[in-house]
Amino acid sequence: MSATTPTLDEQASQVEQFLQGLVDAFGLVGTVERRAVDEETVELAVLGDDLGLLIGPKGQTIQALHELARTVLYRGGALEGRIRIDVGGYRERRRAALERFATQVAESVLASGQAKALEPMAPPDRKVVHDVINGIDGVVTTSEGEEPRRRVVVRPA
Repeated sequence: MSATTPTLDEQASQVEQFLQGLVDAFGLVGTVERRAVDEETVELAVLGDDLGLLIGPKGQTIQALHELARTVLYRGGALEGRIRIDVGGYRERRRAALERFATQVAESVLASGQAKALEPMAPPDRKVVHDVINGIDGVVTTSEGEEPRRRVVVRPA
C-alpha cells in the first residue's frame, strides 16, 4: 500500500462524514453506524426513522449514494477494501426479498424446464440472485446484456 492510499478505516471515516452530512443537510434525524463485515469490507448503516428519502424507489438513491461515495474515495487515490452503505435496514430487507424471489424463479424453471430471463438489476442484486440460485441443484445462472440493462438468466442445468 502506498502512502497516498488511505486505509479502509480512513475511507470509512470519509464516507461516514459524507453520509452524516447528507442526513443533516436533508434535515433528517439519523446517525451513521460502522460495522466490520470482514477484513476487507465495512458497512456504514444510516439508522433512524423516516429515511425513505435516502433509500429512494427500488433503492435507487442508496445506489446513487454508493456511487457518490466511491467517487469521493477515488479522488483520494486507490481504494483499499470495500465500503457498503445501508439506510434504515433496507439492504437486509431487499436481500431477503431477493432470496425469496430467486428461490421461486428457480422452482419455476425446474418445473417448466424453460429458461427465464429476469428484469435488469443492479450488480449487488444480481449477486444475491446468482448466489441463491447457484446453491439449488438443477439450475444455473448467467448474466447477459450490458449495464444498466444487465440481467440474470436462469436455466435448467
